[in-house]
Amino acid sequence: LMSFSREVNLILEKVGSYKPINLPYSLNALEPVVNRQTTDFHYNDHYKGYVKKLNAAMTNRNKPPLVELVRDIKRYNDHIKDNAGGAYNHQLFFNMMKPGGSDFTGEIKDRILKRFGTYGKFKKEFIENATGQFGSGWGWLVEKNGRLDLVRTPNQDNPLMFDLGKPVLGVDVWEHSYYLMYGPKRKEWLQNFFDIINWDFCSALLHTS
Repeated sequence: LMSFSREVNLILEKVGSYKPINLPYSLNALEPVVNRQTTDFHYNDHYKGYVKKLNAAMTNRNKPPLVELVRDIKRYNDHIKDNAGGAYNHQLFFNMMKPGGSDFTGEIKDRILKRFGTYGKFKKEFIENATGQFGSGWGWLVEKNGRLDLVRTPNQDNPLMFDLGKPVLGVDVWEHSYYLMYGPKRKEWLQNFFDIINWDFCSALLHTS
């Protein structure tokens, strides 16, 4: 797990020029939950677009690791904030999914059950939280001071920007993440999202700084 945590830290702490991470699976690998066209648009157009705009906005500035930029975002303008969040959130999100999902086991399971009681209760509350985000945004499971909680953020905001906690699991509820397949049925997208969660990655996030 600690070796995997180091890999996670490398994903989270790109330095210098903000380069897109490699998609950790093929474009059609998340089917039938997410089709190839959605993944293609999401990764190649939306995510890479945020990275490109972030690089342009950070020209002639010092470029801290992306996670540090997000944490200190109050020092920067809204344009940088939007694109830093877009880059960082998707960097997490694409790794929080895995073809077929992974087993809900280990530390992340223990922590969630301790906090929410049952998997079913956690899933229900997570989906309600993300469904309740008005307009574009994200639903999150975060850890703060050793406690897991549910929060949501608008647009490309990230919990780290507002000291809401460290993201452990997040789901994109912008229309570009699901509308081609699910139309206005956000809740159906969220239900199916649980079939492709990479719990191993989420568990490793508990050990990142």
